[in-house]
Amino acid sequence: MHVPLASPVDSYLAHKEEIDVAVMETLGCGDYILGRQVDHLESEFAAYLGVRSAVSVSSGTDALALSLRALNVGPGDEVITVSHTAVAVVSAIEQVGAIPILVDIERGFYTIDFRKVFEVTTANTAAVIAVHLYGQSVDMESAKRYQKETEIPVIEDCSQAHGASWMGQKLGTFGVLSAFSCYPTKNLGAFGDAGLITTQDQSLGERLRRLRQYGWIEKQRSLEPGVNSRMDELQAAVLRVQLRTLDRRNSRRQEIAARYLSGLSGLPLTFQTIRPRSEHVYHLFVCECAVRDELRNFLSQNDVQTGIHYPLPIHQQPAYQGRLRTSSLSYTEGVAKRVLSLPMFPEITDSQIDYVVDTIRRFPAFN
Repeated sequence: MHVPLASPVDSYLAHKEEIDVAVMETLGCGDYILGRQVDHLESEFAAYLGVRSAVSVSSGTDALALSLRALNVGPGDEVITVSHTAVAVVSAIEQVGAIPILVDIERGFYTIDFRKVFEVTTANTAAVIAVHLYGQSVDMESAKRYQKETEIPVIEDCSQAHGASWMGQKLGTFGVLSAFSCYPTKNLGAFGDAGLITTQDQSLGERLRRLRQYGWIEKQRSLEPGVNSRMDELQAAVLRVQLRTLDRRNSRRQEIAARYLSGLSGLPLTFQTIRPRSEHVYHLFVCECAVRDELRNFLSQNDVQTGIHYPLPIHQQPAYQGRLRTSSLSYTEGVAKRVLSLPMFPEITDSQIDYVVDTIRRFPAFN
């Protein structure tokens, strides 16, 4: 039995009729950039989260970079984040000329440790990017306290947490700004690159709309320097269809996780600690294994695809090695050697899940 790590094509097939209609209507209307589909998506996503403003952009990386620009973060400013995340986070910080400061993650939760954030905060700290990892919230109580005590803005990176919540409130509503990637494998995925930024501050929302299109306040009249980071109408049309079933598909992800946890109990594996008062939406299902590479090879030999999120912390990547400022990252470095992502997507069948579980249980090192 073949089991992929993720399958965007199955997401398309599950909603084929609705998506095909939405795409054909968009193609037929002749309105392809920042038109009605984008307008509707922005208002529907803002309503879904309960925020005043949602702004569509061309990628999750741009969502982070434009969020920093909207907060006037630039050269010489420091932005605190983690090394255990996608390289896109540091890329966005460097795009605006700011300096990434990397801190360790919380044991078991894998998200930013705000005790470390407080320790490295300086007069030059301009923002914190708090990454909600694998589908679960960061320590929002500490994030809110940090933002209140320091008056330094926290940007939520919700790229792996569409629909997740903390204390019943959706992620993407706590930070001064929140960034979402809508890459095809995300919980809310397009069929190409796309991103969203949310905020409760209407003036920030208006500025972001300028920044994403050359700083225009009207066509070909720039109020300030901007970029070209527009979401096209076709991606917006697809995302509107996907948004309508997001909660149902997240519920299926939770069912899949529960089946994994039950089936893999008793094995020498550890799993992400569930944060109290949070709802995990399992963008990824991640376990730790002391013999991770051997287990991964065994699964591959049995046609089960896995991933590693992330095999190298950002500060150890060739492009960044030795040139990023960090505090001690001992836990991050250890986790990178042990984490393994198992197949997780809403359309995976129970028989495929059971096959993954049975294959892991047959792994020679566990017997």
